[in-house]
Amino acid sequence: LRLHTAILDLQIDQQTHLSEMAEQVKVLGSWGSPFSKRVELALKLKGVDYECIEQDLANKSQLLLDYNPVHKKIPVLIHNGKPIVESLVILEYIDETWPHNSIFPHDPYEKAMARFWAKFIDEKCNEGVWKIMWCKEEERGELVEDVLQHFGTLEGQLKDKKFFGGEEIGMVDIAANFIGYWLGLVQEAIGMELVTRDKFPVLCKWMDEFVGHSVVKPILPPRDELLAIFKARFNAAAWEY
Repeated sequence: LRLHTAILDLQIDQQTHLSEMAEQVKVLGSWGSPFSKRVELALKLKGVDYECIEQDLANKSQLLLDYNPVHKKIPVLIHNGKPIVESLVILEYIDETWPHNSIFPHDPYEKAMARFWAKFIDEKCNEGVWKIMWCKEEERGELVEDVLQHFGTLEGQLKDKKFFGGEEIGMVDIAANFIGYWLGLVQEAIGMELVTRDKFPVLCKWMDEFVGHSVVKPILPPRDELLAIFKARFNAAAWEY
């Protein structure tokens, strides 16, 4: 009986060890990156434990180069030793691997629409803001006009919803995290207001809800440190012109 009990205990220990090994989750990221924080936010919403391995993008680690040899960029999700790259791709992987607390809609059409809006945010809104930040002053006018139009499109998409995903944060909200938090710092760094409460009251209300969310707020990077970096980079770029 004692031998049988000992064997059972050993089997349980082995199963527990294998279970722990199966859930090894690591994120190669950077503390100030909205793309890294997308991945962390999704894992937090799922309640998945993970280890965040900070990367110095000016001196890329061999770990990053090994796990993302194509783009050599963050974030990288490593699950059971297997890497997944590109933040939007990672979000889909997370939702399918840990299906509880879904961040994607279940309906195929609504899921396709979530993918569409996430791509729209990256290609139109986020990219547009970065172009404004780094362009020559005489080039800003047309770029600002385009970005404001895109923000207006998002304003219409939100309508009277608390989040893009409804009452809970979903895929589109996670994809829009740059607008929710980083945009305000960029605006302050370059001395330009793109999104104001007068022009975009619905979007601004969403921004308040997003940054104040109990899961989002603790993982946001320190405001003062991030603002100082943006100002330094913007001033350095201005000197080049």
